[in-house]
Amino acid sequence: MSHAWMPASPCGDGCVASAPGEVGKLRQTWRAVTAITAILCGAWIALALFLPGRQRESVVRLWFHAILRAFGVRLEVHGARRFQEIPKRGVLVASNHVSWLDELAIDSVQPVRIVAKKDIKSWPVLGPIITAVGTVYLDREKLRELPQTVNELATTLRNGSAVAIHAEGTTWCGLASGHYKPALFQAALDAGVPVRPIVLRYRIGGHLTTQPAFVGSDTLIDSIRRVIKARDLVVEVHVLDEIAPGRAGTRRELAKLAEEQSIRLTSTELEIAPSTGDSHRARPVSPLVA
Repeated sequence: MSHAWMPASPCGDGCVASAPGEVGKLRQTWRAVTAITAILCGAWIALALFLPGRQRESVVRLWFHAILRAFGVRLEVHGARRFQEIPKRGVLVASNHVSWLDELAIDSVQPVRIVAKKDIKSWPVLGPIITAVGTVYLDREKLRELPQTVNELATTLRNGSAVAIHAEGTTWCGLASGHYKPALFQAALDAGVPVRPIVLRYRIGGHLTTQPAFVGSDTLIDSIRRVIKARDLVVEVHVLDEIAPGRAGTRRELAKLAEEQSIRLTSTELEIAPSTGDSHRARPVSPLVA
């Protein structure tokens, strides 16, 4: 079944770069063991639900950050340190989508409710983690469920929560990106809350990399193995300015504003790591706008 809510990405196996350097077998084993240990500590994180709001958020945020570090990934946050400019006011966080690491990186900045495709719920290991933070699952093959999902998100936003969406609707390799799909932006309009665009970029040293991308024929295990082997992998989270309520009259206009703001952050300051078969090499890259 195909419809507008099932966007396709041209990114495939050829987009995934060969690793410029790998850590040794011992370090790979250590990462795997510490990642599993950090994930299993999630059972104790349930106790954080009894803490006051900001303390609970801090504990959950540190847990996600610990999992990210266990996989050997370093986090860099550029811009605001929280997605909500005003405490207890809802905000729709609109992000690009590259990897299964995206959710860990976003929640390492501020735990939010994420909208994700239903398949993720059944992922080994990571599925229960992503579910635990109140993820809203969307079955993209059942378009009739979309209005109900939008209503649920609008209610959550009105109640003062931060909700994150992957606005492209599917994963891209990180060197190219897709158009933002407008459907879920309706929730921000209905709730009368701002939209906070963020951009996720992955790099190794001074090069953008597609190593953590989850595209093509990749299985989750394939992608996890590449990440565990990668040396000096960094995820950048660029938190851009909020788009205030009222700047857009329709969800299409709002999605376009968020997309344009994100595109302006595409950087020429980092070289692109070599990648066999990359079909996006010739695309012009806009200068960085801080």
